[in-house]
Amino acid sequence: MTHVFGGIDFSVPPETLAQRLIGTFFSYRGTGGIIVETEAYDENDPASHSFCGPTTRNAVMFGPPGHLYVYRSYGIHWCVNFVCRQSGHGAAVLIRAIEPIEGIPLMQKRRNMTDIRLLCAGPGRLCQALGITKNENGLSLDSAFCHLEPAPRHLTIVSGPRIGISRAKETPWRFGLAGSPFLSKTFSRRPVTDSRS
Repeated sequence: MTHVFGGIDFSVPPETLAQRLIGTFFSYRGTGGIIVETEAYDENDPASHSFCGPTTRNAVMFGPPGHLYVYRSYGIHWCVNFVCRQSGHGAAVLIRAIEPIEGIPLMQKRRNMTDIRLLCAGPGRLCQALGITKNENGLSLDSAFCHLEPAPRHLTIVSGPRIGISRAKETPWRFGLAGSPFLSKTFSRRPVTDSRS
């Protein structure tokens, strides 16, 4: 079984994939754009849904790489993750923000707003704009509804602590495209990496 989707190897640890996804183009049913912010979660990470083992809610995280893990946050917003590593190991990358490129009028209609910068700046906003709900939980990135293209090389990527968690808050597993105005939140410290090197 292949673990490569859109030219990207999903068999790697989540913190590696989270960096490689920055700059990647992702769309679902004709709406999407450039991924500019991600967060990594692994089964050995106290902040991860997979930390305590498989459940009905997180089962997709323990399945094959390259599938969508969709969950509801605070009972309000849907959030989409890309599963990685290998079957049996619960790991995924949360897609936090994208730069809108494709299907912008439809995304604006879904979110009842015109501000492009805020259209997909945050995982809940992103899912609402792309029309991703629990119905997409478990969907493969190989699906005809999904489109993924690898990022160009030599992007400047920044990292820092993850947002909205109560455990392992200091782990610097949030990654973003340096200088992007489409981030959900700016980075307070700016160590630079290059996921393509």
